Amino acid sequence: MTDLKARGLLASTLVIWGGEFGRMPVSEGNLGRDHNQKGFLVWMAGGGIKGGMSYGETDEIGYQAVENPVSVHDLHATILHLLGLDHTRLTYLHNGRQYRLTDVSGIVINKILA
Repeated sequence: MTDLKARGLLASTLVIWGGEFGRMPVSEGNLGRDHNQKGFLVWMAGGGIKGGMSYGETDEIGYQAVENPVSVHDLHATILHLLGLDHTRLTYLHNGRQYRLTDVSGIVINKILA
């Protein structure tokens, strides 16, 4: 990040960090925390993202999003928007049907855009 900023590239480079999905605060007998699709974290910087802000919140134990929930489709729509692509028009043909990454949903999260 420091390198990108020093070279003047952070404004035009979208940096994304995230896991496959969220982790539960508990485990039901496994050797680690259970997977959780109801509360996940993605960190983004540069490339049109507002700096120094947080969007959304999980409950007190990190089980599910309770404030400004964002679906994976919303996240993908926002990333594609930042890359200059309209997620509603980006499609691919599969088994005779046009599909899109955001399926039939996905809303750009304008509140996090610079």
